[in-house]
Amino acid sequence: MGYRSIRAALFVPASRPERFSKAMAAGADAIIIDLEDAVETSLKAQARTHVLEFARSNPDAAFMLRVNGAESEWFDADIELCRQCPSLSGVVLPKAESAAQVARAAEAGKPVIPIVESAAGVLALAALAASPGVERLSFGSLDLMLETGTAPDTAGAQLLLDHIRCQILLHSAASGLAAPLDGVYPNFADREGLERIATQVAQMGFGGMLCIHPAQVPVIVRAFSPPESEQAWAKRVVAVADETGSFAFQLDGKMVDAPVIERARRILAAGVQSGST
Repeated sequence: MGYRSIRAALFVPASRPERFSKAMAAGADAIIIDLEDAVETSLKAQARTHVLEFARSNPDAAFMLRVNGAESEWFDADIELCRQCPSLSGVVLPKAESAAQVARAAEAGKPVIPIVESAAGVLALAALAASPGVERLSFGSLDLMLETGTAPDTAGAQLLLDHIRCQILLHSAASGLAAPLDGVYPNFADREGLERIATQVAQMGFGGMLCIHPAQVPVIVRAFSPPESEQAWAKRVVAVADETGSFAFQLDGKMVDAPVIERARRILAAGVQSGST
């Protein structure tokens, strides 16, 4: 299935309409206007108005919308807003814990991106991934660690988060979803730390990351784009495969077979999307 590539998905508060256009210009592959955590209770209705006005004034501006949780009092109004925004490219569903919640979000008629950010959400991964309308999964590591009592930035946290990342990846692949998005890296001043975790999850198979600051976008985009050396290798593999028609040959002393050729083709496709070829 031809899913869109999302390497960096940048959040912007729905209560700050003056930031919408700036976020669009930050170079992220997707913009998520946030009606949930970034908007205080008293401003929820006003924030929805800001989103609708922006969508009507900028009909070609594609964005996703993080709605409030399915169990919240604001959810139905949020989904109605989603129906009124033709350029909306996805509904980001926080605290996703059941197929029923996904089904309610899918009533907006847009692709759904559930955020797995609770123990119940992790245990429901099979149902979430298999739910109709889901485009990809995403990970909300900060909320999860709060629930589990895990100390952030520790070896224990790394063990827990990587365990869950593996489950998200496996369920995504088994259900034929787009590559999932990892959670936000909260210290936007720590570029080295962000690059380290972004590189790791990219190597694991994640497609990108959620982010909270424009300065994080280029770091994430670079980490999830294939390096030139890898693209050069992929070009050679595909060239030999296309020239010979063979699905098994040697290159640089290593065996190349059908899965390796397919991986090479995907690397080239990713390179084209990143504009680095």
